[in-house]
Amino acid sequence: MPQKATFYHAGCPVCISAEQGLAHALDPAQYDVEVVHLGDVPGRIAEAEAAGVGSVPALVIAGQPFHINFGASLADVKGSA
Repeated sequence: MPQKATFYHAGCPVCISAEQGLAHALDPAQYDVEVVHLGDVPGRIAEAEAAGVGSVPALVIAGQPFHINFGASLADVKGSA
């Protein structure tokens, strides 16, 4: 059974590039990737924070957040939501 992975982003160019280059590159046999655009679903910002996400884009696998480049802080995302 694939491991759950959640890719959080805010729709900025850095985030979109990371989504296309990384999130979609993960082996679907190994990872069930959910892409969460926090600008579209601001109600999930608290979930991202609880998972340890401090900026986007970020990929959370097995409870471990991996920050990829820097698109926006979650504080910035909250301010625009």
